[in-house]
Amino acid sequence: MITEIAPAPERVASEPARRPRGKRPAWDEVPRWHIYLPLSVYLLFTLIPFYWILLFALRPAGSTSLVPWPMTFDHFGKVWNERAFGTYFQNSVLVGVATLVMTTLVALAGGYALARFDFRIKKAFMLALLCTQFVPGALLLVPLFEIFANLRMINSLASVVIAETVFQLPLSMILISGFIRNVPFSLEEAAWVDGCNRFTAFRIVVLPLLRPGLIAVGSFAFVHAWNHFLFALMFLSDQGKQTIPVGLNTLMSADSVDLGALAAGGIIAAVPVVIVFAFIQKWLITGFSAGAVKG
Repeated sequence: MITEIAPAPERVASEPARRPRGKRPAWDEVPRWHIYLPLSVYLLFTLIPFYWILLFALRPAGSTSLVPWPMTFDHFGKVWNERAFGTYFQNSVLVGVATLVMTTLVALAGGYALARFDFRIKKAFMLALLCTQFVPGALLLVPLFEIFANLRMINSLASVVIAETVFQLPLSMILISGFIRNVPFSLEEAAWVDGCNRFTAFRIVVLPLLRPGLIAVGSFAFVHAWNHFLFALMFLSDQGKQTIPVGLNTLMSADSVDLGALAAGGIIAAVPVVIVFAFIQKWLITGFSAGAVKG
């Protein structure tokens, strides 16, 4: 006699699934306030200094109000016209763009050599590049000053550009070599088969794939040259050739500090960098994620 086995009763859909003991809760099971509360605290902690700068830059001189009202732009006009911030801004743009171009081109050539060629002292050379990152920029001031003095390049923007490029090259070269290793070498070999030489294959096949990495390296070279203070202070003595960080330093004296003008100058210095990162953030994140994958 055949006995039918009754099917097991279906679990009610509304019954919540039990989580195994000792297993961490899933992301969806974490209360939202556990996420939003620390993020809100961090955002508040980050934005308060920026609000304080805006407050001093937009409220009238002598005011103690915590709200910039009535709003005034006199501090911006003062630093731009009376303090020659227009000239400082132009010099900073020239130094930043020139440093970006020189660092990217030299690091691209050196990074390709490190990624595609094997030579006897390659590991020692890479170690030397890494060790240079432990040397503070202040230690380079005296030898660089002597070199530029012998070359009669003191008080010239070219000296600052060369110094910034030298300071940025080691890390930029290491990063770009990592980006190039992630590009399959077979793509270049296929271009060689089609009749391209090494330079043409690199320009047509590899270079377009390196755009996120080049943007990441170039943006950091630009921002470092834009914000760096020591090289411009030491190598530029003419006020008409100084950059924004040195110009901000002139707003502070031993007796008094013009807080409104200093805050306005800080905003002028920060806005271009914020705009640049706002436009390149997509490629910047892609470049970092590409460089983080081992090829």
